[in-house]
Amino acid sequence: MSPGVGVAHMEDPKPLISSADDRGGDRIVDRFADLCKGLALGGNTEREAMNVFKEGKNLFFASVTSFGSRSPEEIGRYWSAFVLYCVRRLSTGEAQEGQKEGRITLCQILRACDLAIVDFFNELPLFPLKAGHILTDLYGSDWDKRLELKELQENVTQLIDLSKFYDKAFGEFFSTSNMRRKDQDSAASGSVGNVQDFYRFGWLLFLALRTHVFTHCKNLVICTKGLVSILAILILHVPIGFRNFSVKDMSLFVKQSNGRVNLLASLSEIYHTSEDDLKRSMEVTYSLIIDILKKNPCCASGCKTENLDHIDTEGLKVFEDLLEEKSLQSSLEILEKDYSDLLNAKYELDERIFINTEDSLLDAKNMSGGTTRLFSTKSNLDDLASPARWAASLLTPHSPPLLNGSLNCNSKIAPTPVSTAMTTAKWLREFISPLHSKPSAELEHFLTSCDQDITSTVTRRANIILEAIFPSSSFGERSISGSLQSVNMTEDVAWAQERKMEALKLYYKVLREICLAESRFLNHNNLTSLLSNERFHRCMLACSAELVLATHKTVILMFPAVLDRTGLTAFDMSRVIETFIRYEETLPRELKRHLNSLEERLLESMAWERGSSLYNSLIVARPALAAEINSLGLLAEPMPSLDAIGMHHDNSIADLLPELSQKAVTCPDNRGDARSPKRPCTENRSLFVQCNSTPTRKEHMLTFNYLKFKTPPLQSKFASPSQPNPAGGEICAETVIRVFCNKILKLAAIRIKSLGEKLQLSQQILEYVYRMFQQILCQRTSLFFNRHIDQIILCSLYGVAKVCRVDLTFKSIVNYYKTQPQCKPHVVKNIFVAVPSANRNGRMVQEYVNIITFYNQIFIPSVKPLLVELVPAGVAAEDKNHADSQVPGSPKLSSFPNLPDMSPKKVSAAHNVYVSPLRQTKMDALISPSSRSFYACIGESTHAYRSPSSDLTAINNRLNGGDGRNLKGRINFDIVSDSVVARILGKNSSASSDARATTNLPMKRDEPDP
Repeated sequence: MSPGVGVAHMEDPKPLISSADDRGGDRIVDRFADLCKGLALGGNTEREAMNVFKEGKNLFFASVTSFGSRSPEEIGRYWSAFVLYCVRRLSTGEAQEGQKEGRITLCQILRACDLAIVDFFNELPLFPLKAGHILTDLYGSDWDKRLELKELQENVTQLIDLSKFYDKAFGEFFSTSNMRRKDQDSAASGSVGNVQDFYRFGWLLFLALRTHVFTHCKNLVICTKGLVSILAILILHVPIGFRNFSVKDMSLFVKQSNGRVNLLASLSEIYHTSEDDLKRSMEVTYSLIIDILKKNPCCASGCKTENLDHIDTEGLKVFEDLLEEKSLQSSLEILEKDYSDLLNAKYELDERIFINTEDSLLDAKNMSGGTTRLFSTKSNLDDLASPARWAASLLTPHSPPLLNGSLNCNSKIAPTPVSTAMTTAKWLREFISPLHSKPSAELEHFLTSCDQDITSTVTRRANIILEAIFPSSSFGERSISGSLQSVNMTEDVAWAQERKMEALKLYYKVLREICLAESRFLNHNNLTSLLSNERFHRCMLACSAELVLATHKTVILMFPAVLDRTGLTAFDMSRVIETFIRYEETLPRELKRHLNSLEERLLESMAWERGSSLYNSLIVARPALAAEINSLGLLAEPMPSLDAIGMHHDNSIADLLPELSQKAVTCPDNRGDARSPKRPCTENRSLFVQCNSTPTRKEHMLTFNYLKFKTPPLQSKFASPSQPNPAGGEICAETVIRVFCNKILKLAAIRIKSLGEKLQLSQQILEYVYRMFQQILCQRTSLFFNRHIDQIILCSLYGVAKVCRVDLTFKSIVNYYKTQPQCKPHVVKNIFVAVPSANRNGRMVQEYVNIITFYNQIFIPSVKPLLVELVPAGVAAEDKNHADSQVPGSPKLSSFPNLPDMSPKKVSAAHNVYVSPLRQTKMDALISPSSRSFYACIGESTHAYRSPSSDLTAINNRLNGGDGRNLKGRINFDIVSDSVVARILGKNSSASSDARATTNLPMKRDEPDP
């Protein structure tokens, strides 16, 4: 091995447990045995759990880096909880043998292991990666779907958001100070309850809604509507002495012509829901109280209570004595028992704990300082939030606290997951729902202008695919005991039908815009090549459905569920995301962020996974890779036909299926071409410029300008891989791969620069790293197969540092990588490798190793020639502090592309005021010695001996007229909208996904459908 290209080591690896018979390891096994007995698993289940625990024990006690700084005892408790949960869920034996109180839930397991919910889910992703092969051998390849771990984690996250929403809303409507005074005044009479009991009653009633009514359509939006209806019930029944508001507040409540308050309209306005939806939720809540609590309602108009003073009672119902002390305690007991019975029967989490910090599962010691909630309810459970949500929270201004905890509709409140979901749902309700559920006249014109009229084919396909995603019949088939069964079925079926209609209308709307743009580009209306492409339409339908599901934050249909139900792969979906954002002008910012986040996930790893259609295009564009792709079994299966999808998901839609041969296995990609994507290809074309040949010095010096390319016509992205590109020069497979790889390179450039700045590497080193990554993608493409692009970035960083003799350890790289928002533990701990096995006669065995092993055994042997040629012999960048130095004898390096600045941060909740960090290059250009006095930058004083805080105070005083100057008017920031800001930023760079999407939007008007 040449000097500089060294072997990587993670500093001081120390095994936690040296061997299986180590005393510490035996103690952990003994503890697990005692744990099984304490939970009364039963003989068969206990033996099965012990076998799984022992087989996987050494995987988790191999090195100190597996769980960071956690001790062997802690790792044992996490592994114990995971094993018990898996065996209990997956075992077909006597899972409840010896269990007197009912089946064992996840909450019981976590209590026995002394683990908090947040901690367990934070460490959870590592276990399936480490122990996946063990569980596959025991329970089959579908064990992860049967466990439903992702759904369970999302359910926990939503319960955290909902509990925080309920806690805040309850505290705004009902006052704890009034509660204390009322308790003192009426202690003897006992005529009223405790406000904490009212609080618990509302949450238990909400849980009854979730378990009895929202059984299948659990999502953040519908649950929020349920909580708002419960708030209305509490307002109507909680004694007015506990209120924290006045019904006469004109700014808070909507008044009718008779001067009374329309309560439901007011709550709908406050929480961004529709009055009709809230009325429907109220009726469901009424039915729940009648069925479970056996209370009889009466019309509010016929009741004379002080709670109803100044409230318009039309359409409202009240329950006599619902929240009086004797009735309240009885109702609490009934709701508690009802939920306990359901919990023991079929649920994993005890959702009552989310409003009770005293419960050990919430681990109050992890609460963030300075944050309190009503009744000390836990508030920092956002640790479970995704990196995208964490990054978004950094850009979200915090709202000032409410005065005296009261509501103020005029104040702008910082967005929360609940408020964001309700706002995006409002977009669906106002912009999409009013549209027609059939193709517009303009779209129908394009469909009939094809070589043959394909209108019926398009509409039939849309119904079949969306019915597979939103199967209303299967929703209604879920059996619920009791008189609430009809309510449950009605709600589930109605939810599925509404979501299906929203996705259908959005699909037709965007398809119309695409057709208009393509016709202008091609100068004709015959779009047969695009509109007859099966894969294109499925991708559009999947994207529409995903936006609807993302809006409602569903638990049961999280991405990539839409891909599984439509027969698509992640690579297919990546082809339409940019198009969808460009042509749907009304798309809310949150949904744009969601699509951009999805595209990032697709690019970084999902498109490279086994079974991706990327490989089917790659073997056409790069025949030299075909042998390795086939040997690893990476090719995608043929796309299932519409017939197969319709029959698989729902037999009730068989009448929608065309009269096609049921023998068809694949679906035509374009113009009736029904060939299998696995067809051997004979074309011999290169992906990039002669990538299979020996690279020249000019090719080594490829610059970031490579990122700039002209977007090809949409039809070339979905045409048959071997079909010539209509624009000429290459086949369609090469066009698709070129577009995909350019996106990969841009994403890699952003991540390399971000990580390089953390590591304080010079610009020259970062350019070498990028060039290394670029050449690996071009000449060593197989290194990306079934891997994450960050794994290649990290190895490239270390390899370039070794070649350039920069003092940089792999440990430092990994530690700084962990601070990146996209970091996931498995990226550095579990990397796919395929190695020959002596036990299997040289056959390739697929396993997962850590990044050090991958670097030494796979990466360096493959890219060593590229690394050696990267820097001229005898030259080293020894001093990384000289950021702008040029290596003697090497060609002049180009700089990074115009990567986007940091996303502008909206610093005012009330006004459109943005602050974007100034890049060092721009600051240097602005603050030259001759012009330094003309500019002020955050962190640099405008006057000598003045602190930045004093500067900001002076600026604020000037803006507010507090410096003695006579200002003729105030600055009105609201005249500049968010879209204008994004458009201006987009002129200089693609600063953010939102700015990029806004900039690329064609300036045109929507014409109303006839």
